[in-house]
Amino acid sequence: MQDGMKMQDTETIRIPNTATWSPVALTDVIFAAPLASRILLGATLPGRILQAAAAGAYAGAALGDWMSRRGVRRIDFLATYGADVKHLEEMPESLRREEIDRYARELMAIHEPETRKRAVLASVVNERLTSYIARITGQRVETSSSVREITLSRFLLPFAVGSCDILSGDVAVFRSTGVFEAHIICHEFCHRKGYLKELEAQALSYLALSQSRDPRLRQAALAERVYRNLRVLDGDDPERYEELLAQTPISGSVLDDFRRLRPAGRRNGAISGAMRDLYDARMKMTGQNGLSDYDRGFTNFLYTRERAMAASAT
Repeated sequence: MQDGMKMQDTETIRIPNTATWSPVALTDVIFAAPLASRILLGATLPGRILQAAAAGAYAGAALGDWMSRRGVRRIDFLATYGADVKHLEEMPESLRREEIDRYARELMAIHEPETRKRAVLASVVNERLTSYIARITGQRVETSSSVREITLSRFLLPFAVGSCDILSGDVAVFRSTGVFEAHIICHEFCHRKGYLKELEAQALSYLALSQSRDPRLRQAALAERVYRNLRVLDGDDPERYEELLAQTPISGSVLDDFRRLRPAGRRNGAISGAMRDLYDARMKMTGQNGLSDYDRGFTNFLYTRERAMAASAT
């Protein structure tokens, strides 16, 4: 089984993502304007006027994106990869350990420090993802490559490193993540292109980046695969994660990146834990398996896909 074949004639669909070009996230203005007006001016009318203007701009941008997306042909994951969110085989623990060692060694062998500014990297990642999807569907779904650093979602989702507003396509990455950054940006861009399920965004990001000729994109995919296997094995225990990480050949700045993503001794506080539970419930209500799709689901997807590819080759 192959991920798809190059199409001779490729259609182009452009999603405007107008809201992503606003100096600040329109959703932030909608929610924060009345409060800021009361604090600064002692009145809510200016805030309400600003809130209404932002809401109108947001609604117009979301409607324009929705209209453009109607012609998008989405990838059929089960037909293309032999796996989707509801069709997964469980990877044996022994194979997870083998994968961690194999891909960690490959990661260290090709590692190059990512020196590109985030805006440049985002543009490269967006083009790579667009080209990968077009190879399968015959459509170039062109979207904004804009990435914010600050939005209110950073405080609403304290456990996350990035977010995407699925209506406006507004993407934010909250902090520098080193070797993981390209994959995190690519994951959020998948949502921007209409792939709303987290497992699908994880899988598309990995497959697009891992097949790139750019080693700095491939290393991000490898790092994500290693990290997610470690997360499955650590049983949500930061100390266990550190023990497992110490058994890998990962070193230097890459090791620092892995540690920053899951610091030893940091456990979920009451607010963070409650938000995780709410997010997990929301995912399940939308036909997903919950937060486990980020790690167990993602790695099981790759395992199932690769088994299907091996079977079709015999």
